[in-house]
Amino acid sequence: MENKTFKFKTNINCGGCVSGVTPFLNGLDGVTKWEVDTNNKDKILTVVADTATEKEVIDSVQKAGFKIEPMQV
Repeated sequence: MENKTFKFKTNINCGGCVSGVTPFLNGLDGVTKWEVDTNNKDKILTVVADTATEKEVIDSVQKAGFKIEPMQV
């Protein structure tokens, strides 16, 4: 299956925030890689997924207590 790349604006803005969201994203089936650009003013979360959906990523990040909204790629 082909990997999809999703980009989101978030409020994940420091190493502590990244640590907080890590178990949620790492525990999500179908996510192959992810990273947060905390230097970008929009705190861009990039997720590469083979089976996970955009909605599953959003739900996971919200469960971790962070704001997230999809960006147009």
